[in-house]
Amino acid sequence: MASANSAEAAPEATSGLPAEPRYLPSSVQGAVKILVTGPFGVGKTTLVGSLSEITPLRTEETMTAASSGIDDLTGRGDKTTTTVALDFGRITLNPRLALYLFGTPGQQRFRPLWDDLSRGALGAIAMVDLRRPDESFDVLGRLEEQRIPFAVAVNTFPDTPSYPEDELRSALDLLPEVPILHCDARDRRQSYDLLIDFVDHLHRSSLLELQG
Repeated sequence: MASANSAEAAPEATSGLPAEPRYLPSSVQGAVKILVTGPFGVGKTTLVGSLSEITPLRTEETMTAASSGIDDLTGRGDKTTTTVALDFGRITLNPRLALYLFGTPGQQRFRPLWDDLSRGALGAIAMVDLRRPDESFDVLGRLEEQRIPFAVAVNTFPDTPSYPEDELRSALDLLPEVPILHCDARDRRQSYDLLIDFVDHLHRSSLLELQG
């Protein structure tokens, strides 16, 4: 769901990566759950679609006049649909472990769904649009309140402003241990690199907790 003006209306992700099997290998013995979250129109559906090895489950509905004055479409002129329940994708990390991606709705009125989807999550990728960073405060606050480990993923657009990391960290009021990652969610390779960095962060964080 992303375009040059909207992360949620993207063309098909491009990559030379091979297609993966539709069904889980019989060797898979466990699965972990990762949230892909963020405000309305930031690119969650696009990122899940870029990462998933299967055709993702999407619950998109056409936006109607009923959302006028409720959903801010400023800078999102091409956006005509919105996620109303969840996006779901899957990645087989190794022969014994699968990762399930749950994309959350972005609007405040879907908060009860967000709470349900967050249960049992190992961590979260919190997507941010630097053209509208203030829209991310609510989601970042929820993750901190629920003590869900997360990384900030800056979805880059042609007109995304650039800030030094310390300035961005201060503006988003992030703790030093929260990584700030960057990618174009439409690009599958960049999305995979982001996921690798995020999983590595979760691994290192769990090791530190064990040592503590």
